[in-house]
Amino acid sequence: MPKLTIEGVGSVEVPQDTRLVTALEDHGGEPLHRCGGYARCTTCRVEFISGEPETMTEAERSKLESQGNLGNFRLSCQCKVDHDMHVKVLMPFSKSGLGDPGPRPEGHITP
Repeated sequence: MPKLTIEGVGSVEVPQDTRLVTALEDHGGEPLHRCGGYARCTTCRVEFISGEPETMTEAERSKLESQGNLGNFRLSCQCKVDHDMHVKVLMPFSKSGLGDPGPRPEGHITP
């Protein structure tokens, strides 16, 4: 199983191909996911310290390009944990002032 290191939280092993946003939420990373994991809002943004995926979904690329953010951060809702990764959650729920992080994303990457 791949090891996911969450900056400021620690390291955990997660099942292969787990959606990164879900792994973060389940292990104390506190990601926001206001759109429910559909690459619409960018609140689930992360910085990869190491292990950034080489591939990117078309939805993620389109969203980041449209906002001029391609290369600045990645969307955890559009990444799978399929190898060891070290990430920093850039918009943690506990610092958002919101009542909840957003609807729980589906188990598979959408759209």
